[in-house]
This record gives sequence, C-alpha cells and structure tokens, in this order.
Amino acid sequence: MFQQQFLMWLAGLILLVVAVLCWGDRANPRRLTTGLFWALYGLIFLVGDWTTQLMTQWMGSVAAGTRMLNIGVGVAVVVMALIAGLGGVKLGRYHQGSDEEKQASALRLRNKLFLPALAIPVVTVAGVLAFNHIPGLQDTVFGPGNHATLVTLFSMMIGCLIGWLVALKLTHEKPVQSMQETRRLLDAIGWAFILPQILATLGLLFTSAGSAISHLTETYLAVDSRFIAVAVYAGGMALLTMVMGNVFAAFPIITAGVGIPILVLQHGGNRDVLRLLRHADDADGG
Repeated sequence: MFQQQFLMWLAGLILLVVAVLCWGDRANPRRLTTGLFWALYGLIFLVGDWTTQLMTQWMGSVAAGTRMLNIGVGVAVVVMALIAGLGGVKLGRYHQGSDEEKQASALRLRNKLFLPALAIPVVTVAGVLAFNHIPGLQDTVFGPGNHATLVTLFSMMIGCLIGWLVALKLTHEKPVQSMQETRRLLDAIGWAFILPQILATLGLLFTSAGSAISHLTETYLAVDSRFIAVAVYAGGMALLTMVMGNVFAAFPIITAGVGIPILVLQHGGNRDVLRLLRHADDADGG
C-alpha cells in the first residue's frame, strides 16, 4: 500500500542528489556548506517511523527513542540556520546552454513549453476525481481509511512525474540536467525554501508553549488572585511580543496558557473580550 512516508522519502532523495551535485560544483565558492545545507534538509525528510523504531530499540523505550530523534532533527535545523545565516548557501554553475542555444530551443518549442507545467494540475485534478468516484480505488492503492490528503498528494506526484517525462521528451535533455535545474532553483531560493516546514513547526511550538506557560503560572504564581492573573496575562503578552517581534505570534501562546485556563475557566472571565482583543490585533496587522 502506498503511504505518505514514501513521498517524504522521494523528496529526501531528491535533496540528497542536489547535495551531491553541489559538492561536485567547483564553481560554487561555498559548495561544501551549500551541499551540507541541502543534505541535512534531505535527511530530515528521510527520517520517519523506521528511524523511531531503531532509536527505540537502541534506547530501550519509545519515549527515549522519540526524544533522541527529535533532538537530532533539532540539531540539524540549528546547523542549517547557522549555515544560512552565515551566507553558506551560494549559487554555482549548472551546465546550462548558451543564450543562442536557449533562443533556438524556445523558437523550436514555442507554446509546447507550457505542456509540462499544465500536465501537473490536469493530472492532479483527474487523479482526485478518479479516486473519489471509482469505487474501491482508494482502498486498493492506500488501504482502508480516510486518505483525503494523501489522494491529493499522490495525484500531484503522478502529475509531476508525467510533467517531468514530457519535459524530457520535448527538450531531448538527459535526466541529470533536470536535477541541475532543480539545484539551480533551490540555490536561487536558498533558505527561504524551508519556510513552509518552519511555519508548520511554529504552530506545534505555540501549542507546547501555551501548555508550558499554563503549568508555570499555575505552579509558581498566585493566580488565585484576579489582579495577579490579569497582570501575568498582560505582562506575558508584552514580553512575548518583544521577544517574538509581533503580537500575532504572542497572542495564541499567552491566551492558551493564561487567558483560557486561568482568566476564563478559573475566574469566569468573558471570553468575548479575548475575541475582541484578537480582532483588534488582526485589524492592526499584528
């Protein structure tokens, strides 16, 4: 059965190939750090349940194995941040044709150049419709259960593969050149390419931070007093706003840690006031 982890492995393998190409590019002044950046990112995609099982067998418990894996991924992210912050991701040479060759190829292909890009959405939509309307197809490919997200990702993957094959057929290029173009785009985007994963992780951190703050305030502060509870909420909001750079990020943490469990549930505060504060924050642009 096809699993979402297979998509993660495919992305990780592509990133590792990009890293190897970076290390072999002597025209890149930072080829070692550029390759290391993409290699670490690829390894993060490759780790999964099998890695957790290995760590669990080594550490002797699921909690310890998961903790060690999380620490390893965290260290990799910190190293990636240091590489990006110190300017370690640079452009290199990508074995592209001359301007005359590019012009001749554009004149030869003309509007056919759009076919690979158009194949991706067309195949994705066709795949989603097929999985949703052909009885038993989802269970055959993915197994029993609800696979709404996996259906879309799988269909998009097939669309990307078909678009890639169409592009190779039209341009008569070798597959390795497509990897060079992948490397060129990744190097051009640089560290910003990992922002979607960082933002997704930030949501998890918000939830964990709210729980931690709630535990600290209930354990070490006299939050039985309404005045102290309100002071902690307001002071914490101001402090986290300064630390995180905007109140948009501070609001969910303090509200989840102090506002809801202490001001609303413990002291009977009006949760509509918190909603008004949130709307005022959105109106001010954070």
